[in-house]
Amino acid sequence: MRARTRLAIGAIGAVAGAALLTGCGDAGSSGTDAPKTSASGAGCAPVAGQQLIALQDDKKLQNSDNVIPAVNSKAANPQLIAALDKVSAALDTPKLIQLNKAVNEDRKTAKVAAEEFASANNLTAGIAKGSGGDITVGAGNFAESQILGELYRIALTAAGYQVKVQQIGNRELYEPALEKGEIQVVPEYAATMAEFLNTKANGKDAQPVSSPDINTTVTVLKAEGDKAGITFGAPAAAQDQNAFAVTQAFADKYGVRTLSEFAAKCSGSATVLGGPPECEQRPFCKPGLEKTYGLSVGRFSSLDQGGPLTKSGLRDGSISVGLIFSSDGAFATS
Repeated sequence: MRARTRLAIGAIGAVAGAALLTGCGDAGSSGTDAPKTSASGAGCAPVAGQQLIALQDDKKLQNSDNVIPAVNSKAANPQLIAALDKVSAALDTPKLIQLNKAVNEDRKTAKVAAEEFASANNLTAGIAKGSGGDITVGAGNFAESQILGELYRIALTAAGYQVKVQQIGNRELYEPALEKGEIQVVPEYAATMAEFLNTKANGKDAQPVSSPDINTTVTVLKAEGDKAGITFGAPAAAQDQNAFAVTQAFADKYGVRTLSEFAAKCSGSATVLGGPPECEQRPFCKPGLEKTYGLSVGRFSSLDQGGPLTKSGLRDGSISVGLIFSSDGAFATS
């Protein structure tokens, strides 16, 4: 289990209107072409294949979980923030996918993958070196966070800091340590952190504050951070959020590339959705697909949270569509 709970899986807020939609009407009713191989209402049976692709979230079901550096406000200064922002500027989602692939599939260490990326992308070019000081970067117990922690180490070292990367636990444990200055820097995710700080300050039933728009989310996040003594740098273009994946073979067979196309062509009994058990209740998972896209599936398969069971289910043809994370190395094309 990853050290953080994603917004789409965590029980954050509620979706307005409890009634769930069923089928989306006749094929093509949402402006898409009729399905290539499945009849309206029949759904789309799984298609095995090795290459996975993420269906475009064209109606913005998910909120903006862009990578963003979180810094203890007492440790924050323009020199430190500028160095961390160099990492944000260098990262987009395809690059993050390749970094995750390097560690999770190619079996490189996070340190090696980060150093190779930094060299290839001139990460330290233009970073001003100042008086520095000691900095502890916290990294979660999953590969992506460790890679980001190493990238922050490289950038901060170039800025003159003496940097240690320390593995941390879940957000409930490390966020107070960040506030107190026991660790100074943590790679974070904009929407998830905004909601964490929101519910911490206002209670578990607080109205959600994050948005599919990253600028809106960051504005709220920085305001919540000011109250907690946490400063945020610039968000990266890279996002790590829930994504609904199919095999390339499935996408080609049924002619789907977006969630709108998927709902229009694949609502029906043959369609199998796979994901963690809580997906059936969480507003950004199965209920969100039903409400936002009008998707109706024939069956839900309880698997894991973006892990090997879900990816195996897609590849061996057990499920039609599965929930994995948008920066997963499984999306790498080479």
